[in-house]
Amino acid sequence: MTSSSATSAPWTTDDLPDLTGTTVIVTGANSGIGLAAARALSDHGARVVLAVRDLNRGADAARSLSGDAEVRRLDLADLASVREFAAGWSGPIHTLVNNAGIMAPPLSRTVDGFESQFGTNHLGHFALTNLLLPQVTGRVVTISSLAHRAGKIDFDDLHWTTRTYRRWEAYGQSKLANLLFTLELQRRLTAAGSPVLSMAAHPGWAATNLQARSTNRVYNALMTFGNRMFAQDADGGALPTLYAATADLPGGSFAGPSRRGGSVGPPTLSPRSAAASDTEVAARLWTVSEQLTGVTAPTPSGA
Repeated sequence: MTSSSATSAPWTTDDLPDLTGTTVIVTGANSGIGLAAARALSDHGARVVLAVRDLNRGADAARSLSGDAEVRRLDLADLASVREFAAGWSGPIHTLVNNAGIMAPPLSRTVDGFESQFGTNHLGHFALTNLLLPQVTGRVVTISSLAHRAGKIDFDDLHWTTRTYRRWEAYGQSKLANLLFTLELQRRLTAAGSPVLSMAAHPGWAATNLQARSTNRVYNALMTFGNRMFAQDADGGALPTLYAATADLPGGSFAGPSRRGGSVGPPTLSPRSAAASDTEVAARLWTVSEQLTGVTAPTPSGA
């Protein structure tokens, strides 16, 4: 189900189609743009599954949705949790929204020993998508960031074991990985003759609690001030996600805000960096991601 993008008016949630009868999974949907997207999808008839680490917070979030909602536990920093979530799933998934993520924490490791941002933002979603892909009938939407422009995939040290850890460079690497994953997934879907689309989106600068979770009080204070002065709210930040999930766009599209350098405003198609368009690096990252997660690409739905 799609809505038309052929309009001169700014795209809003009013352009969302009737999603009655569809099931949408949104990771990290208990707050921020994930919750805002889940609410909008629910308002338009979708059954929304909130895939979250904290079931209590997820239940609180689900109660704020207008329609059919379900909460299931998912910890993207633990591949066993990802496998458990996928193994417990049955039935078609119209849209999978890979939304959850962490941003610029101090150096830490996932349960499986990966650098936390690369492991959570990319590898967790890589494994989840491939485990669920045979049941996806519509779209996979993966949330990246403007920070991908500063990212570099360092295949020699993906997990910052030899380099001096720089949290923002690590974040940029993970968000670049999200876009390369989207690119290679679409290539594979097309080659398999699948109707499923791989899409990407970024929220621009959206005022959520993601920016104020560091251990640095000065940084948190600056981000809080910046959110108040310059950012759009979570509902605005969720619009590119909703646009990528439902608008009439080609596979592999990257959606983002249209104003102030892509930081705020109604959604539109957003440019990728040259690094995010590198098909050879995308293919190599896919192979490495399969090796690291132990999850290989299945046959997609409809292929």
